Amino acid sequence: MGIDGFDIAGIFLMCQAKNILVTGATGFVGKALCESLRRQGCVVTTVGRANNVQGRAPDYQVTSIDRQTDWSGILDGVNVVMHLAARVHVMREPLVNPLDAYRETNVDGTLNLARQAAQAGVKRFIFISSIKVNGDQTLPGKPFTAYDVPAPEDAYGISKFEAEQGLLALARETGMEVVIIRPPLVYGSGVKGNFASMMKLVTSGVPLPLGAIHNQRSLVAIDNLVSLIMTCIDHPAAANQVFLVSDGEDLSTSDLLRRLAKAAGVSSRLIPIPAGVLNTGLTMLGKRMVAQRLLGSLQVDISKTQEMLGWTPHVTVDEGLRRCFVAEG
Repeated sequence: MGIDGFDIAGIFLMCQAKNILVTGATGFVGKALCESLRRQGCVVTTVGRANNVQGRAPDYQVTSIDRQTDWSGILDGVNVVMHLAARVHVMREPLVNPLDAYRETNVDGTLNLARQAAQAGVKRFIFISSIKVNGDQTLPGKPFTAYDVPAPEDAYGISKFEAEQGLLALARETGMEVVIIRPPLVYGSGVKGNFASMMKLVTSGVPLPLGAIHNQRSLVAIDNLVSLIMTCIDHPAAANQVFLVSDGEDLSTSDLLRRLAKAAGVSSRLIPIPAGVLNTGLTMLGKRMVAQRLLGSLQVDISKTQEMLGWTPHVTVDEGLRRCFVAEG
């Protein structure tokens, strides 16, 4: 048997029979996904903005994905679309009213691609959404589930939810199968953004006032996310379903920093300042969203994913954190 209860030889044969289109192929997740697909013998067509997908240019470069994008030639012969490209969530949003901009790419661009995919005979459309469709935080011990009523709180989450609704309606209308995956924070080798900043702080040796945080947050190692996406290529139970994904182990901010330090081979330098004091200070400084990310909980229940797909995260948190410090090949 191979990863996640699937026979590796079976996955190889499955991929050989599939022509897969990956959008967002030059991004953090896209690069890892394309590498894994090729290792399993898949025929992969890549769409991206940058000039490098594991040492090669994407097959198609696009400057924008919106309702006007013409996918006709790109979709020829494609069986499965994996749509990762998106206008991503940023902490310091430059637009006063960003929802229209998010909708242009994440809703209109996604549904335009999906409609053209259905017309081209694509059998399955895998959409990488976001846990922010469920909401921004949970009460400790009350994780989000795939069955919860969505409650997105910001423009990014709203746009992803609207795209999901449109895709499921399109699936009912056309018969093209849709699979929706909502990941929380993804980490791994080559990660950027806030997680990369956290890694730099840990390895710098600067004392951090985060030694007494008792929240609970779900993360997903990039290898586990890629594994789930691969599972959804042809799994019959995945059709027209929404799945949550995580490593299956939740961490407090304090625990994450300690285990990051261990993975990096350095000493953790955490000062135990009460969470309430930190929350007050950060809020007074206008850093409410930073406080929420550092002090709040966001837990994910992946039982539906495990039971329906027979999938389980095969990379542990500690191994995933160790791989963060391994240079990309």
